[in-house]
Amino acid sequence: MKKAFIAFLLIAGSLLLNQQTQAQGFLKKLKDKASKVVDKAIDKKVEDKTGIPSTSGDSQNSGSNGNGPSSSRNGKPTNRTGEGLKNSTPPDVNAQIADAEKAHAEGNFSDARYSIQQALLGVEIQIGQNILKSLPATVNGLTKDSAENRVVSTQWGWSNLTIQSVYKKGEDQQLAVAIGNNTFYSGLINVYFNNTYVQGNGEQQNVKQVKIKGYKALIQFDDSKGYTLLVPLGQTSLITYECINFANEQEVMNAATSFDIDGIKKMLGEQ
Repeated sequence: MKKAFIAFLLIAGSLLLNQQTQAQGFLKKLKDKASKVVDKAIDKKVEDKTGIPSTSGDSQNSGSNGNGPSSSRNGKPTNRTGEGLKNSTPPDVNAQIADAEKAHAEGNFSDARYSIQQALLGVEIQIGQNILKSLPATVNGLTKDSAENRVVSTQWGWSNLTIQSVYKKGEDQQLAVAIGNNTFYSGLINVYFNNTYVQGNGEQQNVKQVKIKGYKALIQFDDSKGYTLLVPLGQTSLITYECINFANEQEVMNAATSFDIDGIKKMLGEQ
């Protein structure tokens, strides 16, 4: 049961988390720590040679308290402005196909491949937007927050598509729905289903199997996170419902049945 529970936590925690971003963040922390060690070593050598105490720490402090421009050891300024990047416009599928045909006819196969990839990405994003439009406007008294709608594709070709929508009621109750295309997540759930089902000790369990509209599912409860319901669709897709401040398991199940799971599965092309 412990192994199954750990697998469940891995699935729920990983759905909206990009592993590459985690790795980059971890490497950045290591780099920052290494840089600090190197800076201290250099300052110590300079101080030993010249007898002049290092002031690099003071200059860093003056930049952080707003009394002067923030800069690094080598005098390079720290950026304090800029509006960042705007959301990219989804690729025009027809235009990308035309570009691919033109590039292929000219023998420029690299550009042809790129245009085909962009066309596929455009189709994938359109599928995600269509699924978003199909989701209900309200669920058991919770209203969809359109500002939280997301369609994210980290790779072309239906391998990492995620659709997110959030429903809210007041400041405390929330239902976050994430629909993802990823073989890895569904595979972990299948591992759980293939294991022997074990009843938890006592009347309450941390995780158990249920069914939603004929689909096998897993539901888990955590005191700090609330309820999480996972519904695999076919071989590669998964719906995750994260329910905060729901009264009980039945309320979560009722909310999940408000969604057209068959329709979502069909739009994703799952069998």
